[in-house]
Amino acid sequence: MSGNKKQRTDLQRSTNVVYQAHHVSRTKRGQVVGTRAGFRGCVVWLTGLSGAGKTTIGFALEEYLVSHAIPSYSLDGDNIRHGLNKNLGFSTMDREENIRRIAEVAKLFADAGLVCITSFISPYTKDRDEARKILKAAGLPFFEVYVDAPLDVCESRDVKGLYKKARAGEIKGFTGIDSEYEKPEAPELVLKTGQATVNECIQQLVGLLQEQSIVPTSVMEEVKELFVPENKLDLAQAEAKTLPTLQITQLDMQWMQVLAEGWATPLKGFMREREFLQVLHFCTLLDGGTINLSVPIVLPVSSENKESLDGCAAIALEYEGRKVAILRNPEFYEHRKEERCARQWGTTCAKHPHIKMVMESGDWLVGGDLEVMERIKWNDGLDQYRLTPTELKQKFKEMKADAIFAFQLRNPVHNGHALLMQDTKRRLLERGYKRPVLLLHPLGGWTKDDDVPLAWRMKQHAAVLEEGVLDPNSTIVAIFPSPMMYAGPTEVQWHCRARMIAGANFYIVGRDPAGMPHPETKKDIYEPTHGAKVLTMAPGLSSVEIIPFRVAAYNKAKKAMDFYDKERHSEFDFISGTRMRKLARDGEYPPDGFMAPKAWKVLTEYYVSLGKEN
Repeated sequence: MSGNKKQRTDLQRSTNVVYQAHHVSRTKRGQVVGTRAGFRGCVVWLTGLSGAGKTTIGFALEEYLVSHAIPSYSLDGDNIRHGLNKNLGFSTMDREENIRRIAEVAKLFADAGLVCITSFISPYTKDRDEARKILKAAGLPFFEVYVDAPLDVCESRDVKGLYKKARAGEIKGFTGIDSEYEKPEAPELVLKTGQATVNECIQQLVGLLQEQSIVPTSVMEEVKELFVPENKLDLAQAEAKTLPTLQITQLDMQWMQVLAEGWATPLKGFMREREFLQVLHFCTLLDGGTINLSVPIVLPVSSENKESLDGCAAIALEYEGRKVAILRNPEFYEHRKEERCARQWGTTCAKHPHIKMVMESGDWLVGGDLEVMERIKWNDGLDQYRLTPTELKQKFKEMKADAIFAFQLRNPVHNGHALLMQDTKRRLLERGYKRPVLLLHPLGGWTKDDDVPLAWRMKQHAAVLEEGVLDPNSTIVAIFPSPMMYAGPTEVQWHCRARMIAGANFYIVGRDPAGMPHPETKKDIYEPTHGAKVLTMAPGLSSVEIIPFRVAAYNKAKKAMDFYDKERHSEFDFISGTRMRKLARDGEYPPDGFMAPKAWKVLTEYYVSLGKEN
């Protein structure tokens, strides 16, 4: 048409670009769009030299925001040049058009309510200013962020080999070599990526977005520990001696450890009736947004205790002769045990081991604000493994982990489990993570009598690491203090959510998690696949991605554990837990490749010790 510019047909196609995989899946993104009230549309414009860290920070910020239910999307320079801008090269005119298009696309994302993160060199001040004008004209916030790394640092990170090619003259017009980069004069934020870690940069970015009311302050909520501050400990201990006392059980003490260390954040203590009802009926706490918490954490008391303590402003909790905590503003309410069991377990079978304990416990529950005197220790030689969520987060930071995948277990590790964990690590590396860390997290609270005791399981896990089945350099073995409930899909939400509190962003869920055979019918109480299905739908778990358990069995041809293929069914041998226990009791060996030899030796020693005890 007359008056219009002739369409360009002589544009140089860009070839030195590599597609970058997003860390956040489309499924995961879809779970959180719209789950936090308020419009948050804006553009975070990351600019800097190639190799400065724009893509790494862009995807890390996207992942952080999505995991905290803030819809966001990262537009990466290389990715855009694979599609929308594949007809553009790197001339001055093409770069100008590249940034104009990106600004227009970013405006659409921001207008849709997303935090749009753009990662582009965008070397010219004029082009960045034009992008800002486009957003300003649309009434949308624009934050220019200079990702500042010295040229020598960028060249040392040259994973794509582009600087080397530019130095050799194979790439013309390369920014920083033979094309100028104009540094921003007044950016909203400068990230010194040659000095700061990725996590430190993300915290700075989130801080900026909080200052600008894009991200709510609740996103940054820390783990809520319930320990008495050290400078107030003497006063609290003195006060406890003057208060009426309630004796608590070992099971109560284990739940108190869970609360004190912050695994059940944001609970302030044993559940009051309002919290109990929310959890029992909705598997969530509702007063601070939708917070997944699927199991009641309660303190049962007898009618006699209720009569003597009702009306007290505070109660001292005592365990084995020691005042271990103060429960303030206690609230007593009826312990409707049958109803609780029906809702929590889906059965009231009195032969179920945990239901049996509930039915034998007090007829009342008492909730209140908990102040725990000191770190809870069991003096069993394993306390060094009982890391709190705060301590685990620090460990992950020290290991420079950019992905944490958690594996909950209450059984010995065989090579099928290891295969799944190895495969998960491989998939995370393929998705672009550099330092994925495994949290091998055996449950350390009460378990039923025929489960392998914690001390033996820890020995067995140590043997697995010693034999190199799992990489000790990228694995943390720690103990999760929660008691086991055998409540199936209801309980597995608790297991996942607690690891989320500790910093895990991936959770491996197995077959029939937290399940057991019905004590009377001997059939599975819960359908074996429901745990994984429920986790993918559960509210309030948006900051963790569920990795379903792939069925593994012993491959007789490979003489190793392998992912099951129904087309080759005859090649596989399913070695049940019953069969494994019988082999161990009889001092026999399983097929080669089923379990690391040293780990199997620990297991046989345990079962032999049972025979000696009997």
